[in-house]
Amino acid sequence: MREAVHILGVDRCPPFYRDALFHIALLVGGIFLLLLWLLMMPGGSITLRQVLSWNFLSLTVWQPFCEELLFRGFLQGQLSQLAWGQRSWHSLTVANVIASLLFMLGHWWRHPPLWALTVLVPSLLLGYVRERHASIFPCVALHGCYNAGYFGLTGLP
Repeated sequence: MREAVHILGVDRCPPFYRDALFHIALLVGGIFLLLLWLLMMPGGSITLRQVLSWNFLSLTVWQPFCEELLFRGFLQGQLSQLAWGQRSWHSLTVANVIASLLFMLGHWWRHPPLWALTVLVPSLLLGYVRERHASIFPCVALHGCYNAGYFGLTGLP
């Protein structure tokens, strides 16, 4: 049981919020969202009432947790147990790349193709953070922040 918890990345996590990489990932995500906003110039951002809605909370808390548990926890965790899944190229493991490609494909059905492709880079970063901290919790936090910024700027679906 303890090994399964470790493979999924849901066991005790070191204080990732002290890691400079985590702060850089937040900053880069914020810059990307600012550029996206400048390019799209949305008609208006969401209201405080929408932020407090179940829909927004689902997109920023529940959905990131479920996606990270599935892709970074289960899939990447299982693949990283295999010898070929541990092979790496510039700190990107095969397990991370495969999980990220499947994560991108999972977004393909709901988003335009170009937007689905833009999910790949943050997904690779989340996979790297998962391996660095041996936990999905920093990934859930980053994913939730990225979603909050995106839906906050562009509006809820």
